[in-house]
Amino acid sequence: MSNSPLVSYTKLSPNHSGKRKHTIDTISIHCMAGNLSVERCGELFQNKERQASSNYGIGSDGRIGLYVDEANRSWCTSSSSNDNRAVTIEVANTVAKDPWPVSDAAYKSLIDLLVDICQRNGIPRLLWKGDKNLVGQVDQQNMTVHRWFAAKACPGDWLYSRHGQIAAEVNKRLEAAKAGKDEETMDTKQLTSCADTGDNPSAWAKEATDYCKRKGIFAGDGAGNYGWQKPITREATAQVIYNLLEAAGMLEKLPDVK
Repeated sequence: MSNSPLVSYTKLSPNHSGKRKHTIDTISIHCMAGNLSVERCGELFQNKERQASSNYGIGSDGRIGLYVDEANRSWCTSSSSNDNRAVTIEVANTVAKDPWPVSDAAYKSLIDLLVDICQRNGIPRLLWKGDKNLVGQVDQQNMTVHRWFAAKACPGDWLYSRHGQIAAEVNKRLEAAKAGKDEETMDTKQLTSCADTGDNPSAWAKEATDYCKRKGIFAGDGAGNYGWQKPITREATAQVIYNLLEAAGMLEKLPDVK
C-alpha cells in the first residue's frame, strides 16, 4: 500500500494501531481547529499523551503532510471501526472559530489529495448523503465525519456543508481521468489490432512482406491476419528486430550499450 506522491512533508507519528484491519474504502475529512502548518500539526501528533493522529494534514498554504502511513490505522475519528477503513485528513483553518473556514489553497490540495487517494485505492466515486446511519455502507456513502462518533464540531460547518460539493468535484476529476484512459486504451487497441485485416499488403510491398513471413520476421496473429497497414507499437518493433536478428544468427553479435 502506497502513500500519496503529493506529500511535501513527512513526520510519522507514534500514535497509530499498526496495520489496518479493513481495506481502505472511506474518507474522513477533519479540521485542525486552528491555522496550523503541516510541521506544527506533525509536532502535535508526536505527543503520545494526546493519543491523536491522522494519515494526512493540509496547511493553509496548500502543502500536504504525512503523519501515519496509509497502510496503518490512525487515531482520528474516535471510532476504531471507522479509522480502520478510512483515510483521515486534517485541514488547517484560516479562522479558529465557527464555521472553521479553510483557505483556497488548502481546499484545492484537499481535492487533489482525494482524487489521488481514490485512484490509488480503487475507490470509483465519493458518495455523500450526510446520513450517520449509512456509516459502513460504502455503496451508498463512503465519506464520514468526526462529529458522528464524538461530541465535536469537526470538521466544522464550512467543510461539512461542502461535502457534497467536494464529492462532486472529486468525481468529476475521476470520471475525466477514467474516460481519458479508456479512450487511450481503445484507440491503441483499434490502431494496432490485426483482427480482421487479412493478408493484404500493398502491391509495392508484396515481395518484402512475403519474405518477412517466410523468414518468421512477421508472424501475424495466428489466424491469418497481419495488419500490414496498421501502425506498429514500440514493443512490436522490438519483437520484429529480435526476430530479424535471430533469423540471421546475430542476436549476440550486437554489443550491449555501456
